[in-house]
Amino acid sequence: MRKKIITHHYFKLCLYALFIGLIATLLACSLKALTATYQDKIFEKVSHTAPLLYILLPSIGITLIYFLRKYAFKNKKNTGIREIYTTLETRKNYLPFFKIPSHYINGFLTVIFGGSTGIEVSTVVATATVGAVTHQHGKAAQVYKKELICAGVAAGITALFGNPLAGLLFAVEVISGKVSKPILISCGSAVLISGLTMYYLGTQPLLPFTVQQWHLQALPFIVILSILSALLAVYFTRIVILIKGLFSRISNNFIRVNMGAILVGGLIFLLPYLYGDSYRGLIELLHHTDKYSFTLGFGFMLLALVLLKPLAASLTLGAGGDGGVFAPGIVSGAFLGILFASACNYYLHTQLIVLNFALIGIAATLSAAIHAPLTALSLTCYLVQGGYLLFVPILIAAFVGKIVAQKLLPYTVYTYKASQPASVPLGRT
Repeated sequence: MRKKIITHHYFKLCLYALFIGLIATLLACSLKALTATYQDKIFEKVSHTAPLLYILLPSIGITLIYFLRKYAFKNKKNTGIREIYTTLETRKNYLPFFKIPSHYINGFLTVIFGGSTGIEVSTVVATATVGAVTHQHGKAAQVYKKELICAGVAAGITALFGNPLAGLLFAVEVISGKVSKPILISCGSAVLISGLTMYYLGTQPLLPFTVQQWHLQALPFIVILSILSALLAVYFTRIVILIKGLFSRISNNFIRVNMGAILVGGLIFLLPYLYGDSYRGLIELLHHTDKYSFTLGFGFMLLALVLLKPLAASLTLGAGGDGGVFAPGIVSGAFLGILFASACNYYLHTQLIVLNFALIGIAATLSAAIHAPLTALSLTCYLVQGGYLLFVPILIAAFVGKIVAQKLLPYTVYTYKASQPASVPLGRT
């Protein structure tokens, strides 16, 4: 009898997860498509007509978010991914429905007007809310609250990157923190429907490049870059804490919003590659390394991008933008990999493959930032065609990055629990 009851509960869990997976996928896909379209349109229009407008654009987006929060959402707070952990650890606490439109709209406005973050964290919280609301209003067993929230997150990440394995691993490693049969059933069902939906909608890797090969002789350079990437992730973490602490002391909302946004706009004016999620800029830089030889000017620009992308993201969050460290971590890690490989080839006369090292920088930085090496491995391998040819070096980079970062910074945002303070607020506080 007990076995039949458990089987019945699992069946209902699977059905709920399929429903959540479909809704979360449509939510993530629409946000991704809308953001990419309008981000590119605004960027191109401004770059060809009035580049000085870069300085003001982030102010427009973050000011709109401020008024939406104040009037449309009645000053209700968004605290990013921290909300998910709080919800999971307290039975009576739920992610309210307003967090779906709130994070969806705020993430969209932040990025299209140049805010130097990304839509990944906005998507994670919105899709987690889909799971929480479904659990609250459905008839799923109370014990499956975590499972349904994780199902939404898994489907959201799957839709953003077209990678079901990355969605499943992110939900397990980062949100759940442990593997169980109900978690595998719920997340597996969600990524199944999400993966099928993405297959029929059609999806392309984030970066339009193809990995050809890698050489064993590059292993020492891979380890060195992984250590540097971990240091970059720690720098990113520290600067987010510092900037958000400074901005939290500014009581005047007008000054806080506009000071941060104009500083971001100034950085974008100097380096347009910092605009929005910077994926477009990363693709342009990778094309550049294929066509042109390394110069000191190019090297200094890459170094500036490595150091300033985390700063621009921190200022965006401090000013009130929606987002987190996910996209900035990916692109700053890639910038570091491009700089490292290009400089080694120029000064040490090595023959490192720049694309490969950009991916290794991504994996190590992301793993160090979120303490989730398997997620970083799966996600990075799927960013380009043939990425799994780099499985071994990316695996090494992901674990070296995590280990070094843990030694230097034991707790990151993703390890936050309601009972202890978070060292980094991934989303806006």
